[in-house]
Amino acid sequence: MKLLLCAVTAASVIFVSGCGAVAGTPGATGSSTAAQVPAGVTAPAGERFDANAAAAYCRQTKGEVELRRAVYGTNGSQLLWLAETKAFCQYTSKKDGSRIHILLSTLYTTKPTLAALAYYIAPPTGSCQGNPASCYCTYLGGSDQFGGTTGAGGGWYKKNAIDQTLEACIFPDMSSIDSWGLAYHANGIVRGINLEKVMRYKYPGS
Repeated sequence: MKLLLCAVTAASVIFVSGCGAVAGTPGATGSSTAAQVPAGVTAPAGERFDANAAAAYCRQTKGEVELRRAVYGTNGSQLLWLAETKAFCQYTSKKDGSRIHILLSTLYTTKPTLAALAYYIAPPTGSCQGNPASCYCTYLGGSDQFGGTTGAGGGWYKKNAIDQTLEACIFPDMSSIDSWGLAYHANGIVRGINLEKVMRYKYPGS
């Protein structure tokens, strides 16, 4: 059964309920400079989002801002560049070189998001067929699939990046952390940085 983490903040209670996965993400397009991210980056509902402040916070916490573009068909010979762009913060471990990516708005918000709750709670991964990280993302109620079961492949692309095509698990509230980072963390392995130390939303009791 696919699981969707739902926060009831008034009572500080987390409920797990069966829900379907989400496939698409509306939102931000635009260009970026070294000091800025696109003005159109989607803000979490109910909170004003300052993209420049979020980018500065990413760098302040030793992360690197990456603007990535959605691309379809990475398992084939022809790529289809899609309209969507997203700004992520990449954290790299000095110890082992591992990396984790979190959507800039997910990192910076002080409100709960499904991606942050998935990271904090870290439900067990269970048994998955195929790509374990992608399967775990779906199990949580998110999606990182481009092309679904067609096998066309795709992801969030940044030229010359170590992780050139990123598998980002995007949840129905549009929050996102990369699928491998979530899956490793669920198995007690921290990649890049422990996001609990840098996400501005703090899970009660953590």
